[in-house]
Amino acid sequence: METLGIGLHFEDLPVGRKFRTVARTVTEPDIVNFVTVTGMTEVLFTDLEFLRAESDIKGRVAPGALAYTFAEGLLVHATMQHTGYAFLDMELKVHNPVFAGDTIHVECEVIEARLSKSRPGRGLVRTRNKIVKHDGTLAITYTPMRMIKCRNTGPN
Repeated sequence: METLGIGLHFEDLPVGRKFRTVARTVTEPDIVNFVTVTGMTEVLFTDLEFLRAESDIKGRVAPGALAYTFAEGLLVHATMQHTGYAFLDMELKVHNPVFAGDTIHVECEVIEARLSKSRPGRGLVRTRNKIVKHDGTLAITYTPMRMIKCRNTGPN
């Protein structure tokens, strides 16, 4: 019987392929829970009076790390179940803040894809991921390199 929800294989990710995830709204409880569980209790995330009176950022801002991890969660469900084997590296740039109430999605483009020389049956795929807010504002870009299972797991 076929299992639904299996991720994309290396062969499904040629250079130039583009796709988008479903969206997710960042909530006030998300921010509180995230900063609590990670220990990111910086006043920027915990002190509304500081935000109002002193911060250059106005509004209930979420840590960039929260937006990034939510993006990864959206991608895991859509693309990596049973096929994503390793997260190897990335560059990340924050362009604009994400606030409570913002709805985000991820737009991906495959920018590099090659078979692994050392791991038969594995490919290396780099994507350019854009975290985009509901109003079209670009929040974050990052470029992860992942090890992905090949559909054909025989020798390279």
